Amino acid sequence: MSLNELVHMTCREQGTLIESRKISPVDLVQASLDRIDRYDRKLNAWISVDPERALKQARQAEADICAGRYRGPLHGIPYGVKDQMHALGFPTTLGTKVLREDEMVPPHDSTVVRKLADAGSVLLGKQNQHEWGKGSTIEFPYGLPRNPWHPDYDASSSSTGSGIAPAAGQCSFSIGEDTGGSIRGPSSCNGIAGLRPTFGRISRHGGVMAGYTSDTFGPMARSVEDLALVLEAVAGHDPLDRLSSPRPVPRYSQGLDGDLRGMRLAVVREIAYGDIDAEVLETFENAVSVLRDAGATIEEISLPLARHAVALQMLTTDADVASWFLANFLKDRYELFDQGTRTRLVASSLIPATVYHRAMRARTIVREEVLDAMRRYDALLTPTDVFPPRLVDAARERISSREDVLPKLIRRRIAYYPFSLSNVPAMAIPSGFSSKGLPLSLQIASRPFGEPTVLKIGHAFQQHTQWHRQHPDMNRTLAHL
Repeated sequence: MSLNELVHMTCREQGTLIESRKISPVDLVQASLDRIDRYDRKLNAWISVDPERALKQARQAEADICAGRYRGPLHGIPYGVKDQMHALGFPTTLGTKVLREDEMVPPHDSTVVRKLADAGSVLLGKQNQHEWGKGSTIEFPYGLPRNPWHPDYDASSSSTGSGIAPAAGQCSFSIGEDTGGSIRGPSSCNGIAGLRPTFGRISRHGGVMAGYTSDTFGPMARSVEDLALVLEAVAGHDPLDRLSSPRPVPRYSQGLDGDLRGMRLAVVREIAYGDIDAEVLETFENAVSVLRDAGATIEEISLPLARHAVALQMLTTDADVASWFLANFLKDRYELFDQGTRTRLVASSLIPATVYHRAMRARTIVREEVLDAMRRYDALLTPTDVFPPRLVDAARERISSREDVLPKLIRRRIAYYPFSLSNVPAMAIPSGFSSKGLPLSLQIASRPFGEPTVLKIGHAFQQHTQWHRQHPDMNRTLAHL
């Protein structure tokens, strides 16, 4: 086995080799660090990495396993987190230059980092993101994140580095954060799987959170089975996060049998057959056929209110975010913000309270339409993005006229926001490639705490396809730079 093959294996496959002592966690971690050292000066997936600390953890994992203290399938597996989560020993930069150095010092580990330490996983470092995790960044303080399939193309927002790193073999999985698509978008653009879980399924303690009604942490990895394994490790109630759910955590990985017989799925007509790229539509229809062949019954459904989700989410969540920044940084450090970030935050801070409250009431109406559909179907299907990854400059959200709003703000988010607004689980998984060789993606969403259903469907799809087994040729990628 070559090191290139090793770093592109799934977590499950790597973990099996570690448990049987056919490979050492030290070798796997070193291989990941070598790829970061070799490629990240161009990809900019990471903000901070601590090789010495990671190798120390890997040696401890090796010693524990040899002594019979094996902790489970993530023991010795290297990962990274979006730089929005506290991890002792690493600054929490939030992808911004607004903070002073002393303000970046984390007070404690986030709960997700602590739980992954308990599982024996090895933290490599903190991953690049859009400023403050809110999207719309134009100039990145820690380097422009680049798509590993082709560096001239967008790697999406805002958990950008968390999508790039597993795709490029720099770590086995990541923890991202999703308010309005920030896990699903980078997963889609970079050709990996990513799950936005139900709001409250994973503790947000130790994360710098501003979109209090929508922010969620979630796993990003190369396979759906890996998402299930990571979710088992990090999900569950946390008394330090009062919004975390007390529901028991299922054994998500045990329900992945590839059999969809008896399941009823629905294609969302307004998203799948709306203003959509022809290649994306063809790939989506092929994916639907795969699920049908796996035994699912699939129909079309109309969600006419879904088109309002983007405006309502931005009127409410963006206002939540702006209220926090206005009180803390925006008034005093305005010039230090990236132009794209501050423009979005200032506009959101001007939303009147009467408009905000009307939008919050309207959100419940749109959410009820989505939930009603989920009472009738096990899951809903859409493309994750309605167009392939775009050239970096074309993907930047420079709004200069009313005509820019639809293509630059709303169309990009139309597949994400109905499920973000509804706070339900939604997952992106690789489903093909564009004619330019860029990843395309299928989105699967289900009812609140329907993660077992989403994972079961996604795993069945991957049992019948090989898209998740394809990886970018990094040497060819770097040749474009």
